[in-house]
Amino acid sequence: MAQVLEFKLPDLGEGLTEAVIVTWLVQVGEVVAIDQPVVEVETAKAMVEVPCPYGGVVTARFGEEGTELPVGAPLLTVAVGEATTVPEAEGSGNVLVGYGTGTPPARRRRIRNTAPDRANGTADRGTAPEPAPHTAVAEAALHAQVPAPPAPLTEGPVPVISPLVRRLARENDLDLRRLSGSGPDGLILRADVEDALRVSAARAAAPRTAPTPLTAPSGTRTPLKGIRGAVADKLSRSRREIPDATCWVDADATELMRARTAMNAAAGPKISLLALLARICTAALARHPELNSYVDVEAREIVRLDHVHLGFAAQTDRGLVVPVVRDAQARDAESLTAEFARLTESAHAGTLTPTDLTGGTFTLNNYGVFGVDGSTPIINHPEAAMLGVGRIVPKPWVHEGELAVRQVVQLSLTFDHRVCDGGTAGGFLRYVADCVENPTVLLRTL
Repeated sequence: MAQVLEFKLPDLGEGLTEAVIVTWLVQVGEVVAIDQPVVEVETAKAMVEVPCPYGGVVTARFGEEGTELPVGAPLLTVAVGEATTVPEAEGSGNVLVGYGTGTPPARRRRIRNTAPDRANGTADRGTAPEPAPHTAVAEAALHAQVPAPPAPLTEGPVPVISPLVRRLARENDLDLRRLSGSGPDGLILRADVEDALRVSAARAAAPRTAPTPLTAPSGTRTPLKGIRGAVADKLSRSRREIPDATCWVDADATELMRARTAMNAAAGPKISLLALLARICTAALARHPELNSYVDVEAREIVRLDHVHLGFAAQTDRGLVVPVVRDAQARDAESLTAEFARLTESAHAGTLTPTDLTGGTFTLNNYGVFGVDGSTPIINHPEAAMLGVGRIVPKPWVHEGELAVRQVVQLSLTFDHRVCDGGTAGGFLRYVADCVENPTVLLRTL
């Protein structure tokens, strides 16, 4: 006998408590296998696919695309039982987002009309009956008193899906045809209705002698959710909690650029400039470990960390992310180059995992790629410092007592003044500048 099992949004880890539905990967009435991805969601950390721990036929979905759900809320229901044609497989009951539940994800099978066209013998999708195996699954669900899958939503003149949105508009005599939806493909969301009601209330409260009625301000609204919302929350917390200060220095990067050119002239993998800067960072942190720490506010303690998990700022189409290179202090320039490349590619593809985006202890911010010389960035909470690197450009510079054109870069250090004073911060930044100007300084400390 078939039974209906409810699959809820699993615990996403890393303190995440909600996720936004981006794309449904299955339809109601579709047959799914154990560990098959059923929905793509966006958390505050990354975009991930959620696999289902049950095999059977999908009988209901909860939440439209663009809806934010809390952890533990129902995602979908699946009818499982002896009559289903989905092969059983062992899987963990606890879903780890982005990693499956123990078995390889099965190829998705969707119910399509694929009966031969009488005229030409080809498959005519949309008019032919369903193949027998899928029909058997649906009949099994019916005999087990499983509610039949609801009819698919039809497109109407007003792009509204949620009955709550329709009811809210109806109770307030609001004509939905006059609204422009802010959801996907112009979908009218609850927030759109509430905004319209607030504008209507403001108009009603305006004095009758007012020359013109109140109107909604023009512009585009972008919800602060997903990665952008998480970034906003984290930066706001950093600015509230951390008494930051910034110091900076110009450095002659000519010799560093020559050293990189010489390294890349040899056979083997090419070394990136970011990897060389990261190598300098880890050496500087070994000399000034106060900056590889964080403040435990509740315990009123400074926690100095043993390993350097180096974050680096990466700008993507979905917003700013900070992937983390684990144990950067133990990596050479070649290993750092490869890891930076891997994480950068994943960032632009939107496939970074929560592990890739958490646990950083120090951040390297190469804002020179944007063509700017300097910046005073906000510290990546709860870290204690961030090294900023501007663009490297030819400038007049006094070299060996004579004026010359050299490759000059501005370096800045933003630090938490609770963990150290200016002397430590200045010592760190001066050591970084010395390594940039004379890379042999770094070799002497290895």
